[in-house]
Amino acid sequence: MSDEQQADADESQADAEAEVAEDAIQDGDFVRLAYTIRTTDDGRVVDTTDEETAEEAEIDTEEYDFEPRVIVVGAGHVFESVDEALIGSEVGDSGTVEIAAAEAFGEYDDDQVRTVSANKIDEESRYPGAQVQIDGEQGQIVTIVSGRARVDFNHPLAGDDLEYEYEVLDLVDDPEEQAASMLEMYLQEAPEVWIETDTVEEEQVVESDEDDEGAEPETETVEVEKETLYIEATPQMTMNQQWLFSKQQIAQDVMDRLDLDRVIVQETIDGMGGMMGGLGGMMGGAGGAAPEDIEDAIEDVDVDADELAEELDADLEE
Repeated sequence: MSDEQQADADESQADAEAEVAEDAIQDGDFVRLAYTIRTTDDGRVVDTTDEETAEEAEIDTEEYDFEPRVIVVGAGHVFESVDEALIGSEVGDSGTVEIAAAEAFGEYDDDQVRTVSANKIDEESRYPGAQVQIDGEQGQIVTIVSGRARVDFNHPLAGDDLEYEYEVLDLVDDPEEQAASMLEMYLQEAPEVWIETDTVEEEQVVESDEDDEGAEPETETVEVEKETLYIEATPQMTMNQQWLFSKQQIAQDVMDRLDLDRVIVQETIDGMGGMMGGLGGMMGGAGGAAPEDIEDAIEDVDVDADELAEELDADLEE
């Protein structure tokens, strides 16, 4: 092979590698992932996106939606080892990642099994195996005897190595779907969202005269474009503790990931229809009286104020 042919071959290979690298999944990409997580020792299904797998594992399929999940690579939405496996892979790739217990839910800690007074546990939960919350910690009752309970505060999967089997189904490029998927990860539901470019008025500082150091900064009103994410809040979302206490952090994360300028949350409150009309009738009809009717009624009342005062004084003297 001549030097020219070798150079052409090298260039073709470089182009092919560049094309593969361009298609490869990168840190920060949104990917739709199908997965099943099992314990390594006994193959027990811990989590899955496949309903058939869940049914075979006798997981209650009525409480959950079994469908592929959209995650952000490198954002901590999956185990670190899985993130590492996804980076550089392509749509259609699949594999299994071994997750050590220390990376998963921690090693089992005997010191996390503690004795507490049974009075801290609701009566209906005072039995071995019950999941309880004591002083803000979640645990499982091991034994309960003579008014005292042994409670295991380790995570139920502490000490278990895991197998994470996955398949990359596709890349998610639509910004609205990306936003909805991020909100679903935080809130366990995907509210309706849409993105619009809004034109808004904004006050901006105008450069002041450099010679006049004491001059007040001048401002002017200008029109600017804002990439805005609108969220239609659901009743469940407005009551969600994660949203109530972390809405600023959640909104900022979404804006940073999607390069947005602001988030606007809309809450719709439906009217009560004819119920208000019924209330007027319950108020004895007075609520519907016209002003002139009320004035006529007042004029019909013949009361002499002086006479009434004299009668009251006489009563007091008696």
